[in-house]
Amino acid sequence: MFEVNRALGAGFLEAVYQESLAIEFKLRGIPFRAMPKLSITYKSRVLDQVYVPDFICFETVIVELKAVRQVAPEHRAQVLNYLKASGLQIGLLVNFGCAPASIDRLAL
Repeated sequence: MFEVNRALGAGFLEAVYQESLAIEFKLRGIPFRAMPKLSITYKSRVLDQVYVPDFICFETVIVELKAVRQVAPEHRAQVLNYLKASGLQIGLLVNFGCAPASIDRLAL
């Protein structure tokens, strides 16, 4: 994440950082899934709606990217919802919209 931030800086769209970070993960041998679909259940029924985080790394960490001036409470809530839906415990909220990039660790 720091290499992507160093190379690109702030100002790009989130999709640019997502694609660049996927390249960096591959170069560094970090196992990841990009944009996996997470099922949501309600009263034991799987909903048609799904959550789509930017990455799941090592099958244990949700990584959600933003490119905003300041992270808002709803961005943190989004990561927590991803954790609930996935059953994972750790999430990283990475904001490339500020210099330097910020990383928030969230946990259930």
